[in-house]
Amino acid sequence: MAARILAVANQKGGVGKTTTSLSLGGALARKGKRVLVLDLDPHACATLHARLYPETVTVSLYELFVAKESEWPAVWEQLIHTQAISGMDIAPGSIRLNDLEDVMHNRTCKGTILARAVRKVRDRYDFIVLDCPPHMCLMLVNALLASDLLIIPIQTDFLALHGLRLLFDSLHTLNKVLPSPIRYRAVATMYDKRAKACMHVLDLLRKKMDGAIFETVIGVDTRFREASALGCTIFDIDPKSRGACSYADMAEEVLKLW
Repeated sequence: MAARILAVANQKGGVGKTTTSLSLGGALARKGKRVLVLDLDPHACATLHARLYPETVTVSLYELFVAKESEWPAVWEQLIHTQAISGMDIAPGSIRLNDLEDVMHNRTCKGTILARAVRKVRDRYDFIVLDCPPHMCLMLVNALLASDLLIIPIQTDFLALHGLRLLFDSLHTLNKVLPSPIRYRAVATMYDKRAKACMHVLDLLRKKMDGAIFETVIGVDTRFREASALGCTIFDIDPKSRGACSYADMAEEVLKLW
């Protein structure tokens, strides 16, 4: 069966997007799934997390987007870093992704490049996780159109609700021209059960999302920062930690969706 494509996105930074991409990918890999992570964010946080540095990355997702369709198979072979982090393959991002809007200004069908390109490798994996940029751009449009499920990490903070509104405005615009609406599900992140504000925001999210939210809630855990500093996932630090157990539970929820 071809890989399921999970786009992890929110039009607000600092909500746990890259942490969710890598931790959920790591959890799926631990369950025996073949996982590829595509770093579509020009900040390349997932790439750096995997200890793939700009000076050593010769081929990034920028090269895939600007390549001709006939060149995609060869680019994929150079692009994918096998087992780069915690049992997952990584396709690195680059600051050059910021230039795509101008470079591809006159290119036709530019919003579906990723959906078409990923077909070349989709049979190799069970899940392909897209770590998306935190703003509406060509990369995010490509990710949304390629995805089987949009996962929206939402920090349990009132300011994070603004980013959710922006993303839904974008989804509404895209859904007007799509044959079927983009499927989505939110996940509450950075939850502190000691804070009444977090509890209130979580209640609001569950009401607003009308069932389109994971039961799993990702709590605050310092092990996430430790994992980032060491270039691994939280499962390599402490697989029994709260954060690791939460993403393991979320992975089980994802697996039940298909």
